[in-house]
Amino acid sequence: MKWKFTNRLLALSGSVFLCTTLPSFHPGAAFAGVRDYRGATFQDRPVSGVVTSADDGSPLVGVSVSVKGGTAGVMTDVQGKYQISVPNNAVLVFSYIGYSSQEVPVSNRSQIDLKLATDRQQLDEVVVIGYGTQRKGDVTSAVAGVDREDFVQGAVRDAAQLVQGKVAGLRVTTPSGDPNGNTQINLRGISSIQGSSSPLVIIDGVPGDLNTVAPEDIESVDVLKDGSAAAIYGTRATGGVILITTRKTQGERSTIEYNAYTSVQTIARRPELLTGDDYRRLIKEEGIDYEDYGGNTDWLDEIMQTPVSHNHNLTFFGGNSTTNFTGSLNYRNWEGIMKRTGQERFVARADVNHSMFDDKLKANIQLINRVRSSVEGGGDGYAYRQAIIRNPTDRVRTETGEWQERDAYFYLNPVSRIEEFNEEYTNREMRMSGSLDYSPIKDLHFKILGSHIQENSLYGYASTFNHSDTWLDNRNSNAGRDTDASRSNLLELTSNYAKTMGAHSFSLLGGYSWQDETNEGFNADNWNFPTDAFGWNNLGAGQADQAGLAGMGSYKENWKLIGFFGRVTYSWNDKYLFMASVRREGSSKFGVNYQWGTFPAVSVGWRVSQEEFMKSVGFVSDLKIRAGYGVTGTIANRPYLSQISYRFEQNIGAFIGGKWVPGFEPARNFNPDLRWEKKGEYNVGIDFGFLKNRISGSLDFFRRDIEDLLYNFEVPRPPYLVDIMAINAGALRSQGFEALVNFVPVETQNFSWNSNVTYSTNKTKLVSLTNDQFDNTIEYFDAGYTGEPIQDFTHRVAVGEPIGRFYVWKTVGVDANGGWLVESRTGEAIPYKDATQEDRQYYGNAIPKHVLGWNNSARYKNFDMTVNIRGAFGHNILNFQRMFYENPINSDYNMLKTAYDPVYGKRLNNDLVYVSHYIEKGDYVKIDNVTFGYTLPKDLIKIVRNARVFVSGLNLVTITGYKGLDPEGVSYSGFAPGNDERDKYPTTRTFTAGINVSF
Repeated sequence: MKWKFTNRLLALSGSVFLCTTLPSFHPGAAFAGVRDYRGATFQDRPVSGVVTSADDGSPLVGVSVSVKGGTAGVMTDVQGKYQISVPNNAVLVFSYIGYSSQEVPVSNRSQIDLKLATDRQQLDEVVVIGYGTQRKGDVTSAVAGVDREDFVQGAVRDAAQLVQGKVAGLRVTTPSGDPNGNTQINLRGISSIQGSSSPLVIIDGVPGDLNTVAPEDIESVDVLKDGSAAAIYGTRATGGVILITTRKTQGERSTIEYNAYTSVQTIARRPELLTGDDYRRLIKEEGIDYEDYGGNTDWLDEIMQTPVSHNHNLTFFGGNSTTNFTGSLNYRNWEGIMKRTGQERFVARADVNHSMFDDKLKANIQLINRVRSSVEGGGDGYAYRQAIIRNPTDRVRTETGEWQERDAYFYLNPVSRIEEFNEEYTNREMRMSGSLDYSPIKDLHFKILGSHIQENSLYGYASTFNHSDTWLDNRNSNAGRDTDASRSNLLELTSNYAKTMGAHSFSLLGGYSWQDETNEGFNADNWNFPTDAFGWNNLGAGQADQAGLAGMGSYKENWKLIGFFGRVTYSWNDKYLFMASVRREGSSKFGVNYQWGTFPAVSVGWRVSQEEFMKSVGFVSDLKIRAGYGVTGTIANRPYLSQISYRFEQNIGAFIGGKWVPGFEPARNFNPDLRWEKKGEYNVGIDFGFLKNRISGSLDFFRRDIEDLLYNFEVPRPPYLVDIMAINAGALRSQGFEALVNFVPVETQNFSWNSNVTYSTNKTKLVSLTNDQFDNTIEYFDAGYTGEPIQDFTHRVAVGEPIGRFYVWKTVGVDANGGWLVESRTGEAIPYKDATQEDRQYYGNAIPKHVLGWNNSARYKNFDMTVNIRGAFGHNILNFQRMFYENPINSDYNMLKTAYDPVYGKRLNNDLVYVSHYIEKGDYVKIDNVTFGYTLPKDLIKIVRNARVFVSGLNLVTITGYKGLDPEGVSYSGFAPGNDERDKYPTTRTFTAGINVSF
């Protein structure tokens, strides 16, 4: 095509262009060849080429080739070839998963061939480990991390729920819909009998908990899973370590971000109970001895509401490379699905960084202030129980407007319990921390970190004159007040030297840690007040203290922890990797003979993919084999367990001079040999990447042996003053397998889909429970409790047997009178009433054999979507709801509609008992989190850098054969897992709409 040249000015959309090549107009060629005022041409012309791998020269299929700043883009074909039309001044962007993106100016070229280098970013990524960071490619331990862009979205409860289903081996469940409840978290199974199995939580280097900072203020969550990674934290790390990194200003940045959402909740699943019409039908057709009060009340509806909650988070980023500031304000107001339950929370955080002396000295100051409060009524698990058993023909209030109460055993109006009981709980926490990092020479750093944490809580409760306490317990109002306070100080000194010399890279870490914590509290209660207007604010007006019945108490305790630690890492030619650490730690919680312990760790790695013989295996991007061993400990739950103590009791003493003189009695024995529980853990893992890292992940096999378990044994008296004593005895063993597989099915300019699957399995058994010092050997202990009227234990933990098994009478039928038939110890069917404890047997296990997560994120242009699916398989649940309410024996209480269904072909006619009929398979799959978002065009509002709106759902769909409310709404921790208790705060389904805006 020939162009006619002319010189003229062309005004276009308010801009002036010097038009030197104005073409004849035709579709698709408008303004082609136009120059701007700087003389650059806009005429499109073809550019072609071939894109190959810099590693082996093979053609790369599906490389995205686009014009920087524009929308045009093509993909390379099966031969790596591409062709695209661009203006002369264009810059081409070549991007491909697993390779480093490149930008190439076109200039006057028509042929651009390019070799893309393997993207080492995934391996060069920095992960947080104990007291520092490490290249992901150099990690030789079982360490997992989840970044902000991969967090679970929506109305997230705490930091643990952000990574739910995303870390293999870390099980996070939400067993309750209570807005004041916490998530349940466990890493690699149970690790203690009397101590805690929860991981140690560190926020920016300072111990805390999962609620210390708002989820919106977290940048990443890293998990130290095995002993070789966690041993650097000594006696606190047997349950693993969770490292939380908060958001901070990076470089020169001045940004304000506002995130907000509103959510509503519904009950996830309702029990199907008999209605008032069902009562009248059964009275008429079956002759059931029900009381018909003429009403038709849905008691669950009466105690529940549709809660509306909202959350607001404002974050400020500002400063430059010398001084920068990050500040955040978070306000949460969550309502509960039960009436008069909810929580308000306010968290403020300020983080200031300053660099001086040519970046040799860096200072950081961080302040976190958290206030959490709830003002609510008696909406709890017991109110839920009363709503379940309440006669549906009864009324909430009498004709005169009073609460309708009935004189029956443990039978109360659930609505009055909620409305006539008041609670107020306020928790305040102030965290102050600061650090100085000095680097006198390159690669050498000295750091001092200090923190002071103050936490205070105030709790008050009071019932009114209209509460059931008045007529049931003869208490005219019942009130109490509790207050607790804690102070924690931390000082840590560390030095770190890292150096690379040719093929050799190494680092050295040394440090000292000192922690001091004091806890104290006071409580008082009273009743029989002249008026219920006082609430908990005038306890002295109660009359119970005059009869010596009121309560009052206080406590104070202190403990200290000191540690010296060191670590060395080494890498040769990025192939052979080594890490070793040791911590020498002392704690005041232990006996004088064992106050110090040593916790070593070592791990090695081999980057097989860096070997010459692997260069020809083109589909392998990365392959690393690693192995490690580390020793960690579990510190005692309370101080002073090793020291003798006495308690003062009014009913202990003697008559002296005709008067009763109260005195002291021993409360605890002296035990100088009390020490920490010790865990030794082996871990073997493989990290892999295939097809240019389109498929990547890790596999881990572990075995942990936990010895010197703390347990309360019987000891002889004398010589000991108390016949029960906490001593070290016994061992647990856990072993399992974990897998994480990431894959990228689609990656184009306009559409991408990323997915990963997590899988874990583990099994824990009690190896022994023996103490040679006292010649004590325990073969088993019982755990779990059904509550009244059954009043029985549910689990038995036996030496040599796995944890989590139910111990129960196995049902095999129902006799002609409707009584249970159970299997005897000799295998015969006998009536339940004739069975003995010896006829009980192990039945099922509440610990899932398989736990899976499937997480997906997709993007199409400005639209994004995430879908998180979780599941657990191969376990059982004891359904308390059916055990208590699927039996027609007691017509005084309401029950499930299935109560009159045949069992083994007959109608049940047996007292409430604990039998295997109520133990069900607990397998489930949850479509847990689905989020759909849209990012608004950037030029839509000038002052807005980025804006995104989204809708989200949590706990959306549960696919299960379990007949209870929620197979995940049970406790899976401790030694009585899988008990689906009847006193519940029901789990909920949450729907959220929100917005994220940055300015």
